[in-house]
Amino acid sequence: MRSDVITVRTGSRPSVHDITAEAQQFVSTEGDGLLHVFVPHATAGLAIIETGSGSDDDLLTAIDALLPTDDRWRHRHGSPGHGRDHVLPAFIPPYATLPVLGGRLALGTWQSVCLVDTNGDNPTRQVRFSFLPG
Repeated sequence: MRSDVITVRTGSRPSVHDITAEAQQFVSTEGDGLLHVFVPHATAGLAIIETGSGSDDDLLTAIDALLPTDDRWRHRHGSPGHGRDHVLPAFIPPYATLPVLGGRLALGTWQSVCLVDTNGDNPTRQVRFSFLPG
């Protein structure tokens, strides 16, 4: 298995970062197999969604509606509402496994691999790519 880590600067506000190009670059010299993508953070996740047409903003709006940043959370260190950031990975998991065929991600036409980060207290994230040959 081959594995590598990239760093993504997510900033100080909730964000969706398309990391499809980085994932594709990682597998470009491979044949068939599986790409496992993992975010080793308790407050971030990975989503396979369409980007660039508003879906990324819609996702953040849905997260705000489902997991508001108010004082309902028992986990209270960090910014106000930070407890919701620790609940996020239960809804948007910190991992994804994707098929790779001939060194190409086998994604649908409009699918992108996205890092979802609602935690403005941690502006830099690590993402681990691991390739398992078929």
